[in-house]
Amino acid sequence: MQPYKDRREAGAVLAEALRKQVGSGGVWVFGLPRGGVPVALEVAKALQAPLDVLVVRKLGVPGHEELALGAIAAGGGEVLNEGLIRQLGISPAAVQAVRAREREELARREQAYRGARPFPELKGQTVILVDDGLATGATMKAAIAAVRALGPSRVVVAVPVAPQNTLQELAHLADAVVCPLVPAGFEAVGQWYLEFPQTSDAEVLQALAESGRRE
Repeated sequence: MQPYKDRREAGAVLAEALRKQVGSGGVWVFGLPRGGVPVALEVAKALQAPLDVLVVRKLGVPGHEELALGAIAAGGGEVLNEGLIRQLGISPAAVQAVRAREREELARREQAYRGARPFPELKGQTVILVDDGLATGATMKAAIAAVRALGPSRVVVAVPVAPQNTLQELAHLADAVVCPLVPAGFEAVGQWYLEFPQTSDAEVLQALAESGRRE
């Protein structure tokens, strides 16, 4: 299995895989900021679908922030790994502190990316949720919960790379899961990209402007 050159190449490959899953009309593509947005831009362009963002924040275990105890999404979507919380003995107060901190950053990003532009009407639409890859899938689960509440006809998860066990978990939550690269030796998303720099707020705004979604 060969890694992707960068997020744009990954988006082009992902778009080709999505063509069989998505019909014409009634489709919205949502990138999960920040890294999922350049991927989503390529998908939206290829499918001739509008692009938007769904801000999601991982809730990291205190002192081990790379480990997700859950995630929150704009619009109120939230998932918690109750088993992990019990296993590590994390108190409700500690969970709430993490949640409050991440809600502040979520609100900042939502304001930066969306401003006064309203969230699109998704009732009866096909929603494609795009990230640059998945590890545990916590943030994607929160994103699915958030858009499900808005009444879309279908929710499709689309990522360039992820481990098989995470994809199996998401298959129970989404109507379809599309992932061209499912490596057996998955350790981290970044190992499957030759170029994997951190995506900036400016790049997210540029992608929205390129798609015509930024006022």
